[in-house]
Amino acid sequence: MTLKISISGIRGIAGQSLTDEVVRNFANAFAEYTDKGKIVIGSDTRLSGEHVKSIVISELCARGCQVIDIGIAPTPTTQIAVRNNKADGGIIITASHNPPEWNGLKFVRQDGIFLNETQAKELISIYEDIQKTAKTPKEETLIGSLCKKDPTALDKHIELVKSSIDVTAIRNKGFKVAIDCCNGAGSVITQKFLKELGCEIIAINTDTKKIPPRGSEPIPQNLSHLCEVVKKFNADIGFAQDPDADRLSIVSDEGVAIGEEYSLALAAMFILSRDRSAGKKVLVTNLSTSRINEDIASGFGAKVIRTKVGEVNVSEKIKETGAVIGGEGNGGIIWPVVGLGRDSIAGIGLILTMLAASGKKLSLIVSGMPKYSMIKDKVELSVSSDPNKILSSIEKLYASEKINKTDGIKIDFSDGWLHIRSSNTEPIIRIIAEGLDIKVTQNRIEEVKRAVRSL
Repeated sequence: MTLKISISGIRGIAGQSLTDEVVRNFANAFAEYTDKGKIVIGSDTRLSGEHVKSIVISELCARGCQVIDIGIAPTPTTQIAVRNNKADGGIIITASHNPPEWNGLKFVRQDGIFLNETQAKELISIYEDIQKTAKTPKEETLIGSLCKKDPTALDKHIELVKSSIDVTAIRNKGFKVAIDCCNGAGSVITQKFLKELGCEIIAINTDTKKIPPRGSEPIPQNLSHLCEVVKKFNADIGFAQDPDADRLSIVSDEGVAIGEEYSLALAAMFILSRDRSAGKKVLVTNLSTSRINEDIASGFGAKVIRTKVGEVNVSEKIKETGAVIGGEGNGGIIWPVVGLGRDSIAGIGLILTMLAASGKKLSLIVSGMPKYSMIKDKVELSVSSDPNKILSSIEKLYASEKINKTDGIKIDFSDGWLHIRSSNTEPIIRIIAEGLDIKVTQNRIEEVKRAVRSL
């Protein structure tokens, strides 16, 4: 039974690898990490969520923390609530895109960004010390005395996004929008948001008490039902989320899932089009996100900055550089005027504003964008494998090419790229390639796999 502990938080199968003791000790560790501060708690809709939350809140209160429970809420809603409440941190009870039987904890710092690598290591160190010493609270504190519920978090998130988009233009269009919320944390807020924008809604998978009927990731192969709904009802667009509603994928008016890489690309294209001032605009994304972002940015005199893989790395670089937009190719749109985390609600607002402003169908807009083929693969490693030795060998293989060693090995070709990195949570080497020609891209993937397996 695997318990995954990394800079992204902890994840495991609820009641098996993610035991009550693990949850209790991590809550205890976060109480110590935040110096018994004010903590916001939000969760997605997993069946184990209430049980896990009760343990987290009980432990935090026993440690003297002030807890604000915002209930079922998207991950970005919790991040925004941390800032709004001037809290010392937040805990999000979710396993993101993992299957329904999984659950986990994500940890948020004061500015609404996840803990970075250094901060996460500090938290994990505290947790390990707690495990060794089996610390328990000396005095039990009544939960009611230190835990307050905040039913306004969803509305505050909606209002923040609405204040940043052209609500009137969207209402005037009267868009017909299909949504697939994966029965997750976006089910309530997304419908409420779209109603306030005057949209006609065709909703599927919005029952928060049911297990998701599809794969949790909002990738094309999981969105066939949404595609059918868009075509059947002649919707203008379809939006799909993952269980904690931080990622957003889009289905065009033709009922085609355009791929999660295009979510950030479309949002970036719209934001950058607002101001064509050369050299003043920055877009931040990670090394494994599509090159389409460079194509779009160059058309508006903007600069693209690439970071290591991991949302926190993108978020911190956006904050550092004052970037106008950023995110990841997995459907993660980060719009800093709203927040510094991936946010499907902000993404929906941006895309609808873009459609209203352009007066064009989404399929027409997408048809004019650059086209690349991306392949994501991996190689499982044996216990004796040395990831660093493998990466060193790959570097030698492509010594004559342009190499970036920010995160593993990334090789840039004139017609595409390869990114090879070891996983933080699994004994695997991840291989991602993108190019103009699918056959060339596949050949590059196979070349790397052969090289890895030969070691």
